[in-house]
Amino acid sequence: MPDNARAAGIALGVAVDAVIGDPRTAHPVALFGRAAAALERRIYRDSRASGVLHVALCVGAAGALGLLVERSKSQAVRTLATAAATWAVLGGTTLAKEGAYLADALEEGDAERARERIPHLCGRDPKHLDEAGMARATVESLAENASDAAVAPLFWGAVAGVPGLLAYRAINTLDAMVGHRSPRYECFGWAAARLDDAANYIPARITGLLAAAAGPDRAGALAVLLRDGHKHPSPNAGRCEAAFAGALGVTLGGTNVYGGRTEHRPTMGDGPAPRVRDIRRAVRLTRTVTLAAAALAVLASRQR
Repeated sequence: MPDNARAAGIALGVAVDAVIGDPRTAHPVALFGRAAAALERRIYRDSRASGVLHVALCVGAAGALGLLVERSKSQAVRTLATAAATWAVLGGTTLAKEGAYLADALEEGDAERARERIPHLCGRDPKHLDEAGMARATVESLAENASDAAVAPLFWGAVAGVPGLLAYRAINTLDAMVGHRSPRYECFGWAAARLDDAANYIPARITGLLAAAAGPDRAGALAVLLRDGHKHPSPNAGRCEAAFAGALGVTLGGTNVYGGRTEHRPTMGDGPAPRVRDIRRAVRLTRTVTLAAAALAVLASRQR
């Protein structure tokens, strides 16, 4: 039977996000992050088992909260709860605003202002980036985060309602907190990183297909996605970046510096390196992908 509460809630949450973006104060994701950090301080051990426990408790609590809401017999309550959860976990509008901010700064020739903003989008060391490097970093971050910030939460909201929305954002937040490779998190963060890979596997490929479909050369973008999507060290980010590269007619990838650590990544695409003007094109593509994913999530929810 169609779940009209889920479909209506997702649609309402997307609309609220489009109008006002992320909550300005007491963001639920930030509150979750503080709770997860406090738990980490209590149970941290340099072992995978400790990391598994951390992930299980944090994601389990988020999912359990969602299940309590899903058990309500009131369609109005479930609709409003789904809308609130969608708004809280969806980051598509804020992502596009960050890209537009960087486009403004670089178009005005204010490289220092752009460098100060780069950490809002990615973990690269901004002092190593010139204008071309910041343009590429922005386009790549918009591509990857189109999945993490928009398509993935909408996918899991359509599949599992409020529990799916909250659990996905918990997983993605934990990956950002402890899933990166470092001496402290090499073992402890293993579970968070692997679970995030699994949660994003299907959404990343949906993102790639939507980006390819939205580009001016759909066949060419799809060809780049299929040819280059596997080249990225991430099992998911490469699908998004390759599709954006094909859709925008640029080449992504190359050398990146993260806190003194240098990575040399394969290139994806056939065109020139991104320029500042390509940032706005990437922002428009991100918005198109978000809207398309929202429409699909609503339609899928109504078919349940």
